[in-house]
Amino acid sequence: MGFEDLPVLASVGEEIPTLLEKLGFNLLLLGKIVLIVLGAFILERVIRYLLRRNLKRQRVVGREDMTRYRFLRNGTRFIVGLLAFASIVYSIPSIKHVAVTLFAGAGILVAILGLATQSAFSNIISGVFIVGFKPFRVGDMLEVAGHRGTVEDITLRHTVILSFENRRVIIPNALISDQILVNSTIVDESTCQFVEFGIDYTSDLDKAMRIMRDEAGRHPQCLDKRTQEEKDRGQDKVMVRLVQVADSALILRAWVWAKDPMTAREMHFELNRSIKLRFDREGIEIPYPHRTLVYKGTPEADEKGQEKV
Repeated sequence: MGFEDLPVLASVGEEIPTLLEKLGFNLLLLGKIVLIVLGAFILERVIRYLLRRNLKRQRVVGREDMTRYRFLRNGTRFIVGLLAFASIVYSIPSIKHVAVTLFAGAGILVAILGLATQSAFSNIISGVFIVGFKPFRVGDMLEVAGHRGTVEDITLRHTVILSFENRRVIIPNALISDQILVNSTIVDESTCQFVEFGIDYTSDLDKAMRIMRDEAGRHPQCLDKRTQEEKDRGQDKVMVRLVQVADSALILRAWVWAKDPMTAREMHFELNRSIKLRFDREGIEIPYPHRTLVYKGTPEADEKGQEKV
């Protein structure tokens, strides 16, 4: 090693403290980010534990309580995650300066971000209104926007509906707020199920109505919703009426009550089968659609008319 290598060694010696300083800074920054993430995770878990413990303290956990718990749990996760992200950005000097410059000096960018997040804020506000005014709750049987199922979860942005086909339908809260809702369980879960059959004009009408009353009344899931006064008057447990004189059939309808919508749906399918089999055994015909074609005039008259022309 000659004297000409001394400047190089001196330069390397000067760079080593700088590299160590940068390495120490990067390790400190990485440790700070890890602490922020870990702290956010612990905070979210603690808040969820407190919410769950408060829910378990109640003697009876209703659907409103479960709805409020799910919404607060999801909201807490979002807010804690947002605060953690902001803390990480604030901890990195280069990103912090860029973020401050963008948000402080670029009004157009702020306007663009405002328009881009308009839908998100609309969903959040709609979610708060849903939890506050309670048009539906977790566990309710709901029909909205052509979809029907059980409300499984309510988040800040959307509502999850579990359909009868075991599919999750995810609907934004803002869309639900603008829709007409059909809630089958908000006050009383008992459901009146219509069971309809069309019989032939020549069939015994009273006999067919009696068969429908018997089959529906004997079903184990059929509820007796009559008042004591109606029982004293001798009103039937299941009401059957002739609701329509159609083109090719007499339409009979039975009003059958069940304890909840799912039970009513299953009972309807079973009654379709049992009533059809009973009709077959007792000679009640379910007709095919009939069409009557009327020809005006006769073929001979048509031929004479053509000859005159």
